[in-house]
Amino acid sequence: MSLAESADDLAARVDDLLGSAVEELTRLVAIRSVSSLEPDQVRANAERIVELARQAGAADATVVTEGGGLPAVIAHWPAPEGAPTVLLYSHGDVQPSGDVTQWHSEPFVATRRGERLYGRGTADDKGGVITHLAAVGAFGGRPPVGVTLFIEGEEEIGSPSMAAIIAAHRAELAADVIVIADSVNWEQGIPSLTTSLRGVADCVVEVRTLDHPLHSGQFGGIAPDALTTLCRLLATLHDAHGDVAVEGLKSLPGPTLDYPEDRLREETAILDGVQWTGTGSLVERMWTRPSVSVLAMDATPVDQAINILPAVARAKVGLRVAPGDDAAQALEALTRHLESHVDYGAHVTVTPGQIGAPGIIEITGRAAEVADEAFRIAWGRSPVRVGCGGAIPLVTDLQRAFPGAAVLVTAVTDPDSRMHGIDESLHLGDFRRAILTEALLLAGLA
Repeated sequence: MSLAESADDLAARVDDLLGSAVEELTRLVAIRSVSSLEPDQVRANAERIVELARQAGAADATVVTEGGGLPAVIAHWPAPEGAPTVLLYSHGDVQPSGDVTQWHSEPFVATRRGERLYGRGTADDKGGVITHLAAVGAFGGRPPVGVTLFIEGEEEIGSPSMAAIIAAHRAELAADVIVIADSVNWEQGIPSLTTSLRGVADCVVEVRTLDHPLHSGQFGGIAPDALTTLCRLLATLHDAHGDVAVEGLKSLPGPTLDYPEDRLREETAILDGVQWTGTGSLVERMWTRPSVSVLAMDATPVDQAINILPAVARAKVGLRVAPGDDAAQALEALTRHLESHVDYGAHVTVTPGQIGAPGIIEITGRAAEVADEAFRIAWGRSPVRVGCGGAIPLVTDLQRAFPGAAVLVTAVTDPDSRMHGIDESLHLGDFRRAILTEALLLAGLA
């Protein structure tokens, strides 16, 4: 039976279990698995996923940790004789809620409004977790290929222990095809496959100019204050056009894909009259070139200001590393720039933070062909090949560990999902299509 011939049956099974999938996603959202703040809740989330995997027919499901890191889940549905094994990856940790008063419903209470389910993690990436489990559930817990479920608990903090987990559990994670449901679709209703990912690196830069704060009237005009000096240093990170001015960073040419500017203005909610930064195509600037952003700053709060010259000021600087670059070397280049471009001989200290590798994903071979057919059946069209400005460091870790495996980076989210932001949400129609696509992919790979 061809994949198209089996599609109606699979679609009916997905429809039968969709309601329970939404209910399980709602229960996961209620677990506050914020990896940067609540490690106990990350473990509680992992233990719940283990229960769900066992309910879905897994032969085994366990919580694993390495090196004091946060827990991950590994579960198996053994392959029938002669069938390939597919690794299904998502992450169960989430970002903090931010200002709760800005949400239109409680962040950790999944709330349906129209065709969208709102709540922290609905889209990024508990929706991906339930997509995997529901796809296996469409076969009554007996998928026609081997399935390994791999759910990590620290993606939102850079996956610091994932390389160690992969090394320690390599035999348990080995697969012929790897599906990573953690990117973003081209639009709501239009799917994508991701071909490139930027990496991530950050640091804290501290500038000191004085032993102690000074009276701004007595010494202003001759003694440099730390905050002004820091601002001057941060301004050197970009040229007059807004392009990154840090020497030693790499870039790649962008795809020829057109990103409509009116759509980008709507997605970013950029204010009227505000111009884009940088030069070149929009997709190059978002996907295949580095970007540098000042993420936070420590200085005297405005409501506590007095007329003094600050002696010290700090900022956190974030770097998105272009595909093909090395995240550690890129952070070294940023550090050199900050150390060498400060004015007035001020003292500079740069403290490195997290790094995560960028990735390039070749979408070729039989797995790609089966995926294209699965998308065409479930969505009515082929997926758009896109880049992604965000980082999924585990992609590169898995590619290095399993160089012979085909990698597919899929999505349950769309540009309106507001991942990491206020009112994060998942479109339930796309959720259904994502589950059906994955079920069809498993059937087709068999």
